[in-house]
Amino acid sequence: MAAEKSQSQPKVKTQLHPMINGADVLVEALVRQGVDTVFAYPGGASMPMHQALTHQSSRIRTILPRHEQGGIFAAEGYSRTTGKVSVCMATSGPGATNLVTGLADAKMDSIPLVAITGQVARHFIGTDAFQETPIVEVSRAITKHHYLITRFEDIPRVVKEAFYVARSGRPGPVLIDFPKDLQVQECAGHPDYDPPMHLPGYRPETKPVNPAQVRQVVAAIKRAKKPILYVGGGAINSDAAAELYKFAKKTNIPVTTTLMGIGAFPGNDPQSLHMLGMHGTVYSNFAVNAADLLLAFGVRFDDRVTGKVSEFATHGKIVHVDSDPSEIHKNKTAHIPIIADLQEVLAALNAEIKTDDIPDLREWWVEIDSWRKQHPLSYKDPGEDLIIPQYAIEELQRQTANLDPFIAVGVGQHQMWAAQFYKFNKPRRWMSSSGLGSMGFGLPAAMGAQAANPGSLCIDIDGDGSFQMNIQELATLKCEKLPVKIFLLNNQHLGMVMQWEDRFHKSNRAHTYLGPIDHPEAIGKGTARVLSETYPNFVKIAEGYGIQARQVRSRREFPQALAEMLSAPGPYLLDIVCPYQEHVLPMIPGGKTVKEIIFE
Repeated sequence: MAAEKSQSQPKVKTQLHPMINGADVLVEALVRQGVDTVFAYPGGASMPMHQALTHQSSRIRTILPRHEQGGIFAAEGYSRTTGKVSVCMATSGPGATNLVTGLADAKMDSIPLVAITGQVARHFIGTDAFQETPIVEVSRAITKHHYLITRFEDIPRVVKEAFYVARSGRPGPVLIDFPKDLQVQECAGHPDYDPPMHLPGYRPETKPVNPAQVRQVVAAIKRAKKPILYVGGGAINSDAAAELYKFAKKTNIPVTTTLMGIGAFPGNDPQSLHMLGMHGTVYSNFAVNAADLLLAFGVRFDDRVTGKVSEFATHGKIVHVDSDPSEIHKNKTAHIPIIADLQEVLAALNAEIKTDDIPDLREWWVEIDSWRKQHPLSYKDPGEDLIIPQYAIEELQRQTANLDPFIAVGVGQHQMWAAQFYKFNKPRRWMSSSGLGSMGFGLPAAMGAQAANPGSLCIDIDGDGSFQMNIQELATLKCEKLPVKIFLLNNQHLGMVMQWEDRFHKSNRAHTYLGPIDHPEAIGKGTARVLSETYPNFVKIAEGYGIQARQVRSRREFPQALAEMLSAPGPYLLDIVCPYQEHVLPMIPGGKTVKEIIFE
């Protein structure tokens, strides 16, 4: 009987919690933050995290860049076009230090991203172990915040806090350094992936818009005879473009943008005075100089805009709106300083301002239009069968007008020509390393934008010098099936540095020619021409990576060659050979000279 009873009773199974290691906890925490793409290059100290990423491959796409700098620039491209917090990953030591330029770039341009680095095991830290660098200390001044994880139970909290810090207030990069022994350490059970945060002293929430300040701004607008809107990257970060457009149309106030603010207001709108500053339009700089009311929205009064800051916008009242209190009065004293979210401020202004508050600006527009007529944004046609960079960008604009592309640029002359001659009508379509000015940004940024926006046209407008900084990412385009188009303006020189050589050093070439040093065409100014041979052979390099490519030298052939690039189903490199004598015209605020703007 006892035997029968024991056989009739079901066996009780012991429920065991599955074991999970620290790397899996971190990756699961990323999933809980909505991460769908990670740009990650593996190494000894980050291998467990890569193994964990393979376990989540159905939820997170891991894109393998060919250099860690390419990975972090790609993460920026992802974030700049979506507004989301992006993620990149590298190993310890040289892998981590290869992220430094991207961290500095993201910090200066207020880009929200989380960079995760592997670190040597905790007991090796400080011993100069193989591939050990104190990346937290290295990056302290160029990150918004930084973590070295020292306890297993802190992993979910650190990830949650990192994303919150990166996207809240003024966005920026956050670094997480993750020792390898914690990555492989295991525990049973299910971690709390939504723990309380511990951020004493960090209170990024801006104050509610002060109605009294809104009324002050409206009163200032009502009294103004020559107001102007000076709009920066803060308008992009706060998603304020729709409210900005409504406000500008309601008040008829002219709009000029910084390099970071391109796309916040439609470039083809007659109210747009386009970009201001050193390489901005003459008429925007004249208008700012003459304005009696400067509505500075989401800007930081950068030196490339202001020139000698004591002489910038001296004739009127300044309203400065920014979510970052440290920017208020930093470079220029504001008469009405407003620390608040720009979108909320514009919404309040749109609700408050009435028809009777809007000044008659007809005389102001007559003056501005006279400047536009006298000093149009233009260039000289050499009258030969040459492809001038400005013309090439205008033709790109013509052929992509209905395609709404995402465009990234490197740094140099091509960057400024793109900012001047391509008109962006929507925010988050323009990607530029603006504050740091990092060469090599364009190709990987376009790569990240393509990953974030599959099915969209993504173009890298680049120069031959900047392009070679991260040319290895051609492999990523091919292997990850990212159909980025490379619009390469090839003048065989470091064009912007060469331009200053022409202006200040009697065209003496001090290592700005990128071809063989004994080439007879490497020096001098001369008339517009292209070099008889170009170096390297970008077409062969692209083909070596399995990417379709073509070189074009003739203006007659250029439109068809461009159309071929745009219609190609995969990645494509169009090598456009341009004369190297062409300059970006410096449009100087207030009639100042180039030397005064740069060196005072």
